[in-house]
This record gives sequence, C-alpha cells and structure tokens, in this order.
Amino acid sequence: MNKVILAGRLARDPEMRYTTSGKAVASFSLAVNRRFGRNAGDQQQTADFIPIIAWEKLAEICGNNLVKGSQILVEGRMQVRSYDAQDGSKRYVTEVVANEIEFMGSKQQRDANGGGFAPSPAAAPAEAAPMGGFGGSPVSDDDIPF
Repeated sequence: MNKVILAGRLARDPEMRYTTSGKAVASFSLAVNRRFGRNAGDQQQTADFIPIIAWEKLAEICGNNLVKGSQILVEGRMQVRSYDAQDGSKRYVTEVVANEIEFMGSKQQRDANGGGFAPSPAAAPAEAAPMGGFGGSPVSDDDIPF
C-alpha cells in the first residue's frame, strides 16, 4: 500500500504549469513539523519540506486558492522518479502526488493569508443559500470547536 497523509503549511505559493496536452499541474512545498529528541522534555522541533504535485482540477483549485502559509491536509501517494541531468548524471526525485487536499485553519487565518482559500467569485455566498432540513440557521466557522 502506498498512502501518505501530511498536515502542514505551504512553504511557497503553488507554481502552476500546463502540459503540452493541456493538463494543469501545480507544485509546491509543504512544511511539516517533526519533533526529535530522546526524552519528551528535551524534544526539539524542526520542519521537513515535502514536495507536493497536484494534477488537473485539483491543481487548478490549488493555484486559485492556496498561498504561502496556507494550512492544508494532503492525502496522496509517494512517487520516486528519475531523470538524466544535463551533465549526464542520473537524478532521483521523491515527491507526494496529491489525491485529496483539505483546507485547514479558521476562516480568519485563511483571510489573513491574502485571501487563500477564498471561494471563487462564481460561487454563491453561503448566507444566500436557503437552509432546509437539518438544523435551521448556518453556523459560523468561528463557532466550530475543532
């Protein structure tokens, strides 16, 4: 089984590209905290910077909604590929190919990141949608305890 789940913050804005066949590709680095130390009391914290690749619709969502510092959860698979460098040596690249990305953090944090995660202009605001069925009035993101 090849499954990776990572939670962290974007180390840089996503880089958007398109293949010659027109497929969207987004790449960015995810800073993931790592604790190390022998005893629980003297654990130090550092970060690993994991390269992430997203394809097609997910890539477009990343390019339109994520910015440096955005907090996300990535589910995907580990991929190792190789290529021949210009100097003739063989190079290896290890990266995570994203299958799903969930936006994390409060709405205030997302807005503070320069609008990261903001809905696209075509999306109708949540307040305009009629609430029916379960529960009545909508709940603000700030009222959710997790």
